[in-house]
Amino acid sequence: MSGMDFELSDELLALRDAVRKLAQEKIKPRARDIDTTSIYPQDIFEEFRKADLLGLCIPQEYGGSGAGIMGLTLAIEEVTKYSNVLGLMLLLTRLPTGPIMIAGTEEQKQRYLPGIANGTQRAAFCLSEPGAGSDVAGMQSRVVEDPMLKGGYRLSGTKCWISGGMQADWFVVFAKKGDPASRLHSDIGAYIVDSQSEGVTRPRVDKKMGVKGIDTTELHFDNVRIAPENVIGGDFLLIMQSLNAMRPIVAARGIGLAEGALMYAVEYVKQRAAFGKTIAEFQGIQWEIAKCATDIEAARLLTYRAACMADQGKFSKEYVPILSMCKYVASEVAVRASGLAMQLLGAAGYMEDHPTELYYRDARQLTIVEGTSQVQLGLIGKGVLGHDLWWD
Repeated sequence: MSGMDFELSDELLALRDAVRKLAQEKIKPRARDIDTTSIYPQDIFEEFRKADLLGLCIPQEYGGSGAGIMGLTLAIEEVTKYSNVLGLMLLLTRLPTGPIMIAGTEEQKQRYLPGIANGTQRAAFCLSEPGAGSDVAGMQSRVVEDPMLKGGYRLSGTKCWISGGMQADWFVVFAKKGDPASRLHSDIGAYIVDSQSEGVTRPRVDKKMGVKGIDTTELHFDNVRIAPENVIGGDFLLIMQSLNAMRPIVAARGIGLAEGALMYAVEYVKQRAAFGKTIAEFQGIQWEIAKCATDIEAARLLTYRAACMADQGKFSKEYVPILSMCKYVASEVAVRASGLAMQLLGAAGYMEDHPTELYYRDARQLTIVEGTSQVQLGLIGKGVLGHDLWWD
């Protein structure tokens, strides 16, 4: 029996180190300004494009680098040490392309994946609705067959909280065939919609607590024409598989944020004098740092394992507990670490002179997006009850 290999390959190490350098040089100086202005950081998008980071998870035959979910996870972790917004920018290269990679036709892959990889196009994933966030089967958006176009549809409905919705050139939209009141999983399908299509409007950009700079948008679809070649199909299972495969990518944002917040706070307490010594010399402080560092490493192991599983195509039902665990643990660690970092700085941590309050605001988003912590706990619990995760 061979031992388990916990080391990254030379290629992945080189990727990590290159992104780490880019993050320190380009992203760290920009993070506060992006948050303050809420302006989309096109300059950093261009840096990602030049560094070939927009196609990490896209196979080489479609213009990507084929680094997979593991490669994208590493890149997002490095970037998010300084800016959760830019972790989200990289995440958006995988979230909308996932359904196409999993269930799209060869023609759809050829048409939509290269533009994401080379940075000429951006996309968004349209699932949540005003009355159907966690309750995916409760969505009201619907498609009806287009009598003028065999195999085509007309789409109507409203989607909300869509990350990157203002910047997107195309969307993957989930909607029901037939009666919107139906909760049949088989009635849900996925459709590709050009953002310039007649009937597509973006009536509102949300004002957010954090993760500013990439717009979160409400989208309205009014009898929008869907050509037959833009029907991905699938059903509720495609939604779940798409989201399951994303768990380590979202978790990477949590790990990176936690690392960034703790590193900043540690450097601060080593310098800050109090009661005749530095804050770092107090055992109570050291124990809090130790617990947080341990949490980060535990989350990293779960996340890297989940990323490797997803790259092996292991994101169906039986793998859900491990995939959900990494997202749950990493996002909660981000909240705890950012809270600790702020506390370690005391009053200074609450001020905009330091990034700790920014970490604190940004972290809170991670326990909500792409399945709340409570949704993840439900999935893990069901997995254990159903023996998908079992120990004998």
